Amino acid sequence: MSGGVLVLAATPIGDSRDAAPRLADELRTADVVAAEDTRRLRRLCRDLDVTPSGRVLSFHEHNEAERIPELVERLRAGDRVLVVTDAGMPSVSDPGYRLVRAAVAVDIRVTGVPGPSAVLLALAVSGLPVDRFCFEGFLPRRSGERSGALGALVGEPRTMVFFEAPHRLARTLESMVQVFGADRQGAVCRELTKTYEEVRRGTLHELLDWTSDGVRGEVTLVVGGASAPAADVDGEVAGIRERVAAGERLKDVTAEVAAATGLSRKALYDAVVSRPRSRPERT
Repeated sequence: MSGGVLVLAATPIGDSRDAAPRLADELRTADVVAAEDTRRLRRLCRDLDVTPSGRVLSFHEHNEAERIPELVERLRAGDRVLVVTDAGMPSVSDPGYRLVRAAVAVDIRVTGVPGPSAVLLALAVSGLPVDRFCFEGFLPRRSGERSGALGALVGEPRTMVFFEAPHRLARTLESMVQVFGADRQGAVCRELTKTYEEVRRGTLHELLDWTSDGVRGEVTLVVGGASAPAADVDGEVAGIRERVAAGERLKDVTAEVAAATGLSRKALYDAVVSRPRSRPERT
């Protein structure tokens, strides 16, 4: 590693008291603070009672490409560059990813200050399974593209987390009802950690009805994954017979299918051997 250090720092998603103690130290000592919104940064610094000693630069989606070469040069010169966004962790649906790539390409050390996360908090309070999940960020704004993106997720078994603008939430839920089904479970997490925090849980249809009066504030949407299709002994027979015909042992195949589906090994074996077959199975 050479040069300076790139620091990605999580900022509060609502309540400034959630800021990690290290965030104030980094703001105070960094050579450069690259902020998505410098006005919000000033408010955060006021809340944390800290004054940055380094140069403060704007760093957002509209100037990211032109800022990166400048920031990389500062890093190569040995500076400590701190990146903060409006809320949460930089590079997660926010500026930062391209800068990280550029820094890594020239062997600059990249580290971070962990902290608040709307994704993890929404997942935790949603009441939906948390053992496995995926983050899908913002869906496309156009109806056809949005439906296509959701169609690719229709069989996703993990709980899904999305970001959405409040004025587009109803259209997104309507698309989800059409693609995932009205009875799929979900949760709308609004204004997390703020004064008017609200978590609305229910089916996608119920959530869509709830949005009829309009929704305000920052929104994180959590949707349950697809249920595994119910395993059926008769439905597995054809596949087992094909594998046996290809040379596998019936006992081995039925044992493997039973483990994968939760079906009875004996029931699978009996279903295969009790049916007429064109050639003897290898048992």
